[in-house]
Amino acid sequence: MESQETKTKVVIKRIGGYLQRIVTVVDSTGKVLHSAVSPFAVELRPKDILQIIVGATILAIPVGFTEETWILARELKTVNVALLGFLSLLFIASFVYFNFYRFQLKGYGFEYVKRVAATYGLSLLVVGLLLTIIEKCPWGVDNILAVKRVIITAFPASMAATISDTIK
Repeated sequence: MESQETKTKVVIKRIGGYLQRIVTVVDSTGKVLHSAVSPFAVELRPKDILQIIVGATILAIPVGFTEETWILARELKTVNVALLGFLSLLFIASFVYFNFYRFQLKGYGFEYVKRVAATYGLSLLVVGLLLTIIEKCPWGVDNILAVKRVIITAFPASMAATISDTIK
């Protein structure tokens, strides 16, 4: 049996308003042996934003509604809370990179930064809103405590938001 040389061609195309990755495998004569289409999820779309908000809410409620979190924010040093916020961003950035941009960061760097910032920013907003509604963010009275509570609760909430954003 003769071995047949094949070539793989990857094309990014917009189909139905969404970017798609089209992989085509052809033999040495140009005959298509296989073709596959998969979503090329590098753009932040309204659907992604909704998934981030719902994902953040999933863990913001059980964590933010516990007295342990409120006490931890009062007792933990500000630098430790800031480190927790940095760790959140690092985890989000790593997960987003490896799940969306690992092989296509070039040309989509702004989209990457936008997705990471949106995930953490929306998580902070969801947590801040929920904690304000249940009157556990003392805005105007103790803003540092309010921010600490938001950052601590946003740690797990942002992880859930990041995971839910991968659902397509």
